[in-house]
Amino acid sequence: MKVRVAKVSDVDVIHALISDSAEQDRMLFRSKSDIFENIQAFVVAEDDNRVVGCCALEVIWADLSEVKSLAVDAQSRGKGVGRALVKTTVDKAVELGVTRVFALTLEPEFFTRMGFGLVDRSTLPMKVWRDCARCPKQQHCDEIAMIMAVQPNS
Repeated sequence: MKVRVAKVSDVDVIHALISDSAEQDRMLFRSKSDIFENIQAFVVAEDDNRVVGCCALEVIWADLSEVKSLAVDAQSRGKGVGRALVKTTVDKAVELGVTRVFALTLEPEFFTRMGFGLVDRSTLPMKVWRDCARCPKQQHCDEIAMIMAVQPNS
């Protein structure tokens, strides 16, 4: 398996991975147009020349970025694909000079194993203002906020 920067030709499979996870209430849906607009933020995992997972990194503020849209196909779960995708996005945050990386998740145990810790959502005001304000789950959000401090490269 290898992780690489996503290409425009990956949009259909990224959309399918995210839609499948969203249908299982594991994440929010993303439209194809949103994925196209943000393709430069995505990485994908390939196994046997087949995309089996995706993840994106969104810079929120000078010191804060989010790991988002982490999705792995059902046959590839439990094989380290998600771990490799999150590691790649965290490494990208370090390269960009961001000092904190967070995720909103329904699977906190996974992120705990990756070195993230629980945090109150109210400590992420830029996130709440930008995405949560337009989220359909806004009034009954069940996602758990997790954060990791990272050392940016000099």
